[in-house]
Amino acid sequence: MEVCETELPGVLEFRPSPHRDDRGFFSRTYDDAVAARWGIVRSDFVQDSQSRSEHAVLRGLHGRGGAGEAKIVRCAHGAAFVAIVDARPESPTLGRHVTVRLDDVDMVSVYVPRRMLVGFQVVGDVADMCYSIDREHDGSEAVQVRYDDPQLGIEWPLPVEQLSARDENASSWADFVHALGIDTAHR
Repeated sequence: MEVCETELPGVLEFRPSPHRDDRGFFSRTYDDAVAARWGIVRSDFVQDSQSRSEHAVLRGLHGRGGAGEAKIVRCAHGAAFVAIVDARPESPTLGRHVTVRLDDVDMVSVYVPRRMLVGFQVVGDVADMCYSIDREHDGSEAVQVRYDDPQLGIEWPLPVEQLSARDENASSWADFVHALGIDTAHR
């Protein structure tokens, strides 16, 4: 398994080497020894979840207040365009984003450190997204920022066909940063 660093410090792509033959494939989707070399310990993750979304559905940008939550995200079926926004107040890359395609062909997983926002859009017919998180879910700490906020400049691959009310009414990036008490004028 190869590990690739991204432009956002701490966001890592785990790229497995699937074994394919005429029967199908076999792939390791997580390797504790590889992750440990990057400071990631699987036993730190306390919950696994899965979502299924249809073509062009967009979910996000979602995060968690308080201490945040680290997560490992992968696409078990289908394909999704994933955007990760740095929302760490102390980070020199605050407000920057990286994107990655997660699918059931390459089987890449992405590690997202605490205090980041994540969103995805389904680029195939359907996508099953799997998440491992390092804190129990607490809906009262949920935060969301508009997926189309011009300050973030994320270029989503498809027109959005379906969006939840929560995502439709998400705050702007400026309001989110202001709520964190960050003065971006002096950065």
